[in-house]
Amino acid sequence: MHPLELSGVSKYFAGKAVIDDLSLSFSEGRVTALVGASGCGKSTVLKLCNGLLQPDVGVVRAFGEPLNYQNLGETRRRMGYAVQGTGLFPHMTAANNIAIGAKASGWSQQDIAVRIAELRTLMHLDEELLERYPHELSGGQQQRVGLSRAMMLRPRILLLDEPFAAIDPITRFDIHRQLQELLAVEPVTVLLVTHDMREAMFLAQQIVVMANGKIRVNEATDELHKQQPGLEPEALLNSLMATP
Repeated sequence: MHPLELSGVSKYFAGKAVIDDLSLSFSEGRVTALVGASGCGKSTVLKLCNGLLQPDVGVVRAFGEPLNYQNLGETRRRMGYAVQGTGLFPHMTAANNIAIGAKASGWSQQDIAVRIAELRTLMHLDEELLERYPHELSGGQQQRVGLSRAMMLRPRILLLDEPFAAIDPITRFDIHRQLQELLAVEPVTVLLVTHDMREAMFLAQQIVVMANGKIRVNEATDELHKQQPGLEPEALLNSLMATP
């Protein structure tokens, strides 16, 4: 059983198919990157996965069951979600941002403190940063807090919607490394939406290239390296996009 899968899914906006008869499954404990140009449908796929959007045709399943759109709370508690710009609440400290889901789920203060300490270590967050507000943190620090919040409830699925796009390249590389360290300790099924092929090749074991709401390529990263050795990631993406 795949933790997450879409079967024959289509989604229309203003009568136009943004996702067109798409079937895709995400394997347990692997990072899958959805790559493609703006407007190709990749962020729509992610929103369909956590129920922010409902398919017009087809079925989305999480943990073996079709999404129940009348009761998404329990399913979403088993999914972490991080977006570009972090979406942190500006009136709350970093610690309270990280803990918000756990508090809503009834965790004790002790359990919250223990979990935040674990995540702080894994994400290389200095303890004194936890009492700062988002505007007092750098972009990289905000993103670490956002990832910590997404992982707070120990989800089985982690959905990442271009979370590193606004970060400078040096900081982005550091966070990529820290995310890898985190996933090595706490492996989860990850769906990473990105337009950056270099990022996709570095983080993901599976690459899905989308165009016009359809899957153009769905291949293991290692196989792509073997098929077109030595090709720079951007050139590789252009080559894959040209695939019939």
